Amino acid sequence: MSEHPQRANVSGVDQQILDEYGEAYFHNYNYADRSMGKYSMYWFARRYYAALVRRYAPQKGGKLLELGCGLGHLLGLLQDDFECVGIDLAAYSIEQTKLNAPKATALMMSADDLSAFDDGSFAVVVALHLVEHLPDPVRTFGEINRILQNGGLWLFATPNPMYSLRRFKDPKTDAIGKDPTHINVHPPQQWRAWAEAANFKMIKHFGDGLWDVPYLPLLPKKVQFALFGVPAFAQVVTRTTFTPLALGVNQIGIARKIADL
Repeated sequence: MSEHPQRANVSGVDQQILDEYGEAYFHNYNYADRSMGKYSMYWFARRYYAALVRRYAPQKGGKLLELGCGLGHLLGLLQDDFECVGIDLAAYSIEQTKLNAPKATALMMSADDLSAFDDGSFAVVVALHLVEHLPDPVRTFGEINRILQNGGLWLFATPNPMYSLRRFKDPKTDAIGKDPTHINVHPPQQWRAWAEAANFKMIKHFGDGLWDVPYLPLLPKKVQFALFGVPAFAQVVTRTTFTPLALGVNQIGIARKIADL
């Protein structure tokens, strides 16, 4: 591993941004508050997203692209089912992806510029907590349409600033607001409108649960997690999509490309 793996040279991307998404990113913000070990919320979530991809992908064994592949754990789960490609800004993420998903192709590049990929070259595109970091998500949605096959799957997860219990939180320090790299946080109707404008049909649009406890001042945090988090856990272990958007700190969109732009 290089001495400064987070420093990279990605054309058109400021070095400060590259440093922000390096190794330190995975020790700050929401990552600082959660375990990534076996049976953790992170561990279950990656298996849940992998199950959704397998269920809604138009074909088995097609080509899959993950935008912002992070530590590569999702690709590691899918690398035997699809021809996987992951891209990320940070050299550290690419190194981790190569370790955690050795069968995948890991490329250091920005999701702002997908011109390296041919039209219709992917059956699946996934972006977990990536679109809120993009300066121009509308343009990226158009590019995702271009590189997907007709009928291809577009799955994304992003914060939901309108979830029902956020009124009990400080929006500057909750799971959404405390990450300064969240530069494009929008309500569900905006993401749906952008997806539909980019010629996607939203198949499912739902929440991931009220896991950002505490919400109430008197109840212990563990009690609140059991009270508010159990429905989210049930959704994950049953691999269903029943949680309303209002009951999700994050929103999950499952869309299918219906035509070229």
